[in-house]
Amino acid sequence: MNLEQARFNMVEQQIRPWDVLDLDILDLLSRLKREDFVPESAKVLAFVDMEIPLGNGQKMWQPKMEARVVQDLTIKPTDTILEIGTGSGYLAALLAKRGRQVYSVEIDPALSAQAAKRLQAAGIDNVLPEVGDAAQGWPNKGPYDVIVLTGSVPVLPEAIKQQLTIGGRLFAIIGDAPVMRGTLITRVAANTFSSTVLFDTVVAPLINAEQPQRFKF
Repeated sequence: MNLEQARFNMVEQQIRPWDVLDLDILDLLSRLKREDFVPESAKVLAFVDMEIPLGNGQKMWQPKMEARVVQDLTIKPTDTILEIGTGSGYLAALLAKRGRQVYSVEIDPALSAQAAKRLQAAGIDNVLPEVGDAAQGWPNKGPYDVIVLTGSVPVLPEAIKQQLTIGGRLFAIIGDAPVMRGTLITRVAANTFSSTVLFDTVVAPLINAEQPQRFKF
């Protein structure tokens, strides 16, 4: 398998058509080796347009979604970032290459440990992997300029929104299958938030995600 050709094809055939046109992001995707962050048994799938199983029901996002989210969060070099759900560690690596510091919280200790090894092997030292339940955010290291939830939530907890700085951006996949929307939320002022739907998708729910009141018949 020609890895560099596969990487080039991923960028040109999957990522650019998804409106990822920022040249710095495209260059980063070409340099940061995605194949080093997938399970050994799935190396041949590293550049395929699909979710990759990580174990325990968790999956790695499609490449185009990782790229689109990193682009649309408009991360600055001074940003402090919270990632809820470390998974493979690859998205944390992308975020770390754009921002100052990433706090990445994973509820599954085994996944967290694997991701930490991959990040260390890649020479990325501005990600702090932590084990815990961040379904309501991770307030002890906040506030954050950027927050990313890698699992879907039926509703976005107010507690997480309140951990954003003024001007901070948050990405969450909100809704129930089969209708979920990748949504970018910006904290415009202390009590004012704006939101933009970026795309529709379906991903596994965040463990212990807050549930809305549902009608019972």
